[in-house]
Amino acid sequence: MLQVKNITFGYTEKTVIQNIDFTIEKGQNIAIIGESGCGKSTLLKLIYGLHDLDQGQIFWNETEVLGPKFNLVPGMPFIKYLSQDFDLMPYTTVAENVGKFLSNTFPERKKERINELLEIVEMTEFANVKAKYLSGGQQQRVALARVLALEPEILLLDEPFSHIDNFRKNALRRNLFAYLKANGVTCLVATHDSTDALSFADETIVLQLGQLVDKAESMTLYSNPINKYVASLFGEVNELKLSNLISMEEDDEDQIILLYPHQLKVVDNGMLLAIVKQSYFKGSHYLIKAVFARKVIFFEHETPLELNQEVSLMIS
Repeated sequence: MLQVKNITFGYTEKTVIQNIDFTIEKGQNIAIIGESGCGKSTLLKLIYGLHDLDQGQIFWNETEVLGPKFNLVPGMPFIKYLSQDFDLMPYTTVAENVGKFLSNTFPERKKERINELLEIVEMTEFANVKAKYLSGGQQQRVALARVLALEPEILLLDEPFSHIDNFRKNALRRNLFAYLKANGVTCLVATHDSTDALSFADETIVLQLGQLVDKAESMTLYSNPINKYVASLFGEVNELKLSNLISMEEDDEDQIILLYPHQLKVVDNGMLLAIVKQSYFKGSHYLIKAVFARKVIFFEHETPLELNQEVSLMIS
């Protein structure tokens, strides 16, 4: 079990991480999401032991994670951390980069392990290519393979798919997270991509201004966001007053509901009358920007709608 106990940290006098407290069971995949600058990367570095905490403690089972004041080489041996800087050896081959930390005592076993990892990240055909000739996305895939070479107990990934195109990203995510689950590796992923949370994470941690806003199963966070900030991390969200939708008691006039675009549907006699302002093609549907009660709202529709067309909507 990973235990993060009321940790606080700042690079200067300004606090970056504030009183964060949570536990993670062995083998779980956890997504960490939040706006830029909220502390996602810093939290991963603290869990790895790259900095000394100002307050609190971090434990993996009974072992305390300690920082540079206690370790000559920062970082814990049972944890692997992949930052946004891949740190590959440019003048050696992909295979040599992946096998950098593997023992040469059993060369055949080492070769098999390298091949296994290159298959996971779909880089087998580049095994003998020098790293300096790879694209950014290819380098990121090699870095992922290398960090798995000596299989860690905890894997910390900071935006691990940011340089990889969608064609490769989807397959890579499936391969990687299936491998981690099969081998019981605990994984924390700091990400801006909600797919990492919704499709692959057992639970998601939401950070805002260095504080833990919520931690729950990813589906629960998406379906029942505690506020607009949490909901907006998964895409466009509408914030509507109930008093604009139905007749209410005076005390409830300011009650707010949050609705994703797919939860609003065009009908003949809906409760909302909106004016269309823009249609955005999204492949399987159009995202429609409209105005309702002097506020911008978004909903989905099968076809584009005309500018300034009035439509009626219902909550689906």
